[in-house]
Amino acid sequence: MLASYEKSLHAAFIVFFCLALGFHASAQSVGNSGSINGTVVDPTGAVVAKATVEIRNPVSGFDRSTTTDASGKFEFTNIPFNPYHLVVTAEGFAAIVQDVEPRSAVPVSVAIKLKVSGATTQVTVEAEGGDLIENDPTFHTDVDKNLFDKLPLESQSSSLSNLVTLATPGISADSNGLFHGLGEHAEASFSVDGQPITDQQSKIFSNQIPLDSIQSMEVIAGAPPAEYGDKTSVVINVTTRSGQGVTTPHGSVTASYGSFGTSTAAFDLSYGGQKWGNFISASGLNSGRFLDPPEFVVLHDKGNEENVFDRVDYQISSADSIHLNFGYTRSWFQTPNTFDSQNATPWNGVVVANGGLDPNGNVVGPADQRSQIKTFNIAPSWTRLLSSSAVFTLGAFVRRDQFNYYPSGNPFADLGPINLQRESIGQNRKLTNAGLRSDLSYVKGIHNIKVGAVYEQTFLDEQDRLGIVDPTFLPSLTDANGAPCYNTATHQAIDSPCTDLFPYDLTQPGGGSLYTFNGHTDVKELSLYVRDNITKGNWSLNVGLRGDFYNGLVSHKEIEPRLGIAYNVKKTNTVLRVSYARLLETPFNENLVLSSTGCANAVLNPLLGCTVPGVTPFNPGFRNEFHAGIQQAFGHYLVFSGEYIWKYTHNGYDFSILGNTPITFPVEWERAKIPGYAARVSVPNYHGFSALAVFSSVAARFFTPQIGGAGAVPSVALAGGSTPFRIDHDEKFNLTTHLQYQPWKLGPWFGFNWRYDSGLVAGQTPCFGGNCAQTTVDSTGAPAVALTDSFGVPLTADQEFESGLFCGSQHATPTVALPNPCPLSQYGSTLLNVPKPNTENDDKNPPRIAARSLFDVSVGHDNLFRGDKYKVSLQLTAINITNKYALYNFLSTFSGTHYVTPRALTAEIGFHF
Repeated sequence: MLASYEKSLHAAFIVFFCLALGFHASAQSVGNSGSINGTVVDPTGAVVAKATVEIRNPVSGFDRSTTTDASGKFEFTNIPFNPYHLVVTAEGFAAIVQDVEPRSAVPVSVAIKLKVSGATTQVTVEAEGGDLIENDPTFHTDVDKNLFDKLPLESQSSSLSNLVTLATPGISADSNGLFHGLGEHAEASFSVDGQPITDQQSKIFSNQIPLDSIQSMEVIAGAPPAEYGDKTSVVINVTTRSGQGVTTPHGSVTASYGSFGTSTAAFDLSYGGQKWGNFISASGLNSGRFLDPPEFVVLHDKGNEENVFDRVDYQISSADSIHLNFGYTRSWFQTPNTFDSQNATPWNGVVVANGGLDPNGNVVGPADQRSQIKTFNIAPSWTRLLSSSAVFTLGAFVRRDQFNYYPSGNPFADLGPINLQRESIGQNRKLTNAGLRSDLSYVKGIHNIKVGAVYEQTFLDEQDRLGIVDPTFLPSLTDANGAPCYNTATHQAIDSPCTDLFPYDLTQPGGGSLYTFNGHTDVKELSLYVRDNITKGNWSLNVGLRGDFYNGLVSHKEIEPRLGIAYNVKKTNTVLRVSYARLLETPFNENLVLSSTGCANAVLNPLLGCTVPGVTPFNPGFRNEFHAGIQQAFGHYLVFSGEYIWKYTHNGYDFSILGNTPITFPVEWERAKIPGYAARVSVPNYHGFSALAVFSSVAARFFTPQIGGAGAVPSVALAGGSTPFRIDHDEKFNLTTHLQYQPWKLGPWFGFNWRYDSGLVAGQTPCFGGNCAQTTVDSTGAPAVALTDSFGVPLTADQEFESGLFCGSQHATPTVALPNPCPLSQYGSTLLNVPKPNTENDDKNPPRIAARSLFDVSVGHDNLFRGDKYKVSLQLTAINITNKYALYNFLSTFSGTHYVTPRALTAEIGFHF
């Protein structure tokens, strides 16, 4: 079977290179962008020089202008795929307005013939209702730099994720730059100028592309067209900034300082000519609150980040152009401490002023775990204009993430509560993704066809070093017959698994040594696709077919049809749409080897919570998803777009977290059913005022058993039986409202955000009745709640404090626990939504994080001194202005405990030229 698969992969690989190398006969666009060009003439046919040409999209906020050259020609390059108003004005001529819509790499050419006017004409173009809608079967959101430059963003180290969360419907917010698209855990992919990036991009996995390098962004939340695969709950198409056509250099230098000692410095420069261009940016960040910590106060949370991005465009000839993206980012950050880890849980019960003592009598001190991530990316591409209706693109890319996790200098400082961390661990992990992409775009009549292929290999290297620092761990284990495998009197291991672990137990007399795990694999994937956008009258169809060939620790092939249909009811400015997609869902690459093979390792098996020995590989999943939506314009200034979604997944993925660390490993569940809706309301610019509201409700229903990854029990799946539960990225409702106002074009501006989250599913929340594991009675026989996790392990005082638990008038503190058990009538939480007694149900009514509303404000002026060539800007931003005390999640198996950002103030000053 494997040999047959390798033959199929080889044959498909040959097809790819035939497509890539079979053309010898430039479009000045790359990846996710197109171009618009044309000539402006007067009524006699003579060319008109120095005419002003402007294109704008009222919904995304995109606005760009240029002037015609001596031959009357103009050109816009690097234009996101969208409909635009094109306005041409010239002295002595009447203004001309027409619509243009680039939808592929094939350039859009227009011929403009001006009419004579008696005087200079000024024109103000206001969008009609029909201009606010797109006859597109795919539900998506367009955001331009003009909007997100004024959007108050919480996280400067993961600002791209923060922007996606705030501006896109269907996104649940999580900590540390994580977001969950349409009920899936981080099942999002990025396409940066056509380069596919499907690995994790939150700041505990990788370093994101800097926001100041982005020109515009399209987020696809509908059924993805055939060119997109792998992780597609949301697809983020990023178009980066270019210097081509910027004949007068433009740039900026900015600096900021704010709460938690957070400071930034940034520089960017665009320069070039009509045939070439360069955009470069560099920035640095230093913060005392780099990650979202497990306490509302900041404990051991410093971090810094430095990045460089460079984009080069060069038009070799009228038919050929080349493009290059280069980026490098380094980040270093501490793992935030809880009060438990800050005070160093004593390994042997001996407490001193500032922590416990290790076996050698040394003061342990606070935990000091740290991480460093280095990200490198280079992506060249070549584009050739074959004819006026066909464009060929060939690109290559290499991206590498190197993640280093460093334990505390004294390994016993890493000991946490036994329901969190019982070992000290270090990690050196490398992920290198290299590949080729090729596509041919052809536009003719009603057809817009794209045929393409992507071949990529991901090289995974994992090295983990760990040692046991909990003296109670070995005594808690049993042999195959259920008898203790460790003699506490003689400190001897007498049977497996204790005999396997004994050499790596650092608490033993004389100490132990660190165990080292080395893992490697090479994941190959080939994708072939064809799609056709067909426009006929009021109808728009997106028809496609994709084939994916995956070869990692397991092999899989999937044929994936895609279909979308939209109909434009022009009389009422309404677009109706339906779509379907079959999708391959590939395993997460981060710690893939450890999670797949760890349970077959005698040392790792008990440490990873494995219930059976053996390899637990990940089989790629597949999904059928259905969408039905509507887009409706109301007059000139408001447009609504909404979609209902049904997703059915076989083999659904998530992550499990390792203790109080940013190290996570993937897990796989039998299946998932995800229904929900997502919608957006936009108010384009009206006398300086604009508004955007996005909201959604998604039910993330996953089904046991776990069938892949550490702790999996595949045999249970074969025996039958499946239980639904709401996974921790399920959220009943979320809403973001952004208001923006600039009274006059050269004046100050004001931005405001309101983010409402009804609350994600919480982790180990004590409750009573139903499926709760903490149902008990107190000493009088009255109903009570045991303050434990679902495995019966008591919560620490700090964990009770983190979750806002109280018992009567007594509230938990970091050092003083509540009475345990707590009488049911006196039990509650200020930060969790605990189900009422006897109502808890893992599927219908699970514990949740309490609902929260967060408000952010930003005020600024882009030209304080009204300069022409040189400008000075000032911006003041306040995040969480009410200082809301709230959680993202609590003891989540998949992400841990994290608080939202406290009130944070930032001032930024900039110089622009």
